[in-house]
Amino acid sequence: MNCLIVDDEEISRKILERFVAQTDTLKLAGSCENAIDAVKILKSQDIDLIFLDIEMPEMTGIELIETLKEIPQIIFVTAKEDYAVEAFEHDVTDYLLKPLTYARFLKSVDKAQDNIRQPATTSAPGYIFVKVESRLLRLNLADIDYVEAHGDYIQLHTKSGKHMIYSTMKHIEANLPREKSSRGYIGHLLSEWTALQI
Repeated sequence: MNCLIVDDEEISRKILERFVAQTDTLKLAGSCENAIDAVKILKSQDIDLIFLDIEMPEMTGIELIETLKEIPQIIFVTAKEDYAVEAFEHDVTDYLLKPLTYARFLKSVDKAQDNIRQPATTSAPGYIFVKVESRLLRLNLADIDYVEAHGDYIQLHTKSGKHMIYSTMKHIEANLPREKSSRGYIGHLLSEWTALQI
């Protein structure tokens, strides 16, 4: 896969460049410190995968994605988890938190390769991200049995356990398509979500 690194931090770029060099399935097409230089590379070369920082001067990583007509596989690389929900609303491949490890890097690359081999359908993804005890947790919708209201909180009952999050049933229904927002078994309704805003 032809890949592009876009990060305004030199140390981060060097680490990613080293990881790419260690990975037989990747070929580095370019490494740049801002999104504007990245746009030039994207116009001149076929890029399969971008390792993309979010917080950059002049144009953020998310703003870069929004300018593209054809979006390659995107792996966000950032020191902050605050953008994860917004990032996955843009259907990115993965979200890597700094400091980076090669094992986690490889897992993201494998995911990108799988997506290229088997392109996603237009249906909603089968997962959501929720904030649990200050960290983001990815939950497969198929693993959610039901949702229980607790005032300003809801408890997600899953096959692996229970997760209390700061949200309400009303908030859940507000994020569902109108035709799906009738009261009842919310666990089934969650299958229509692409993300959970908290």
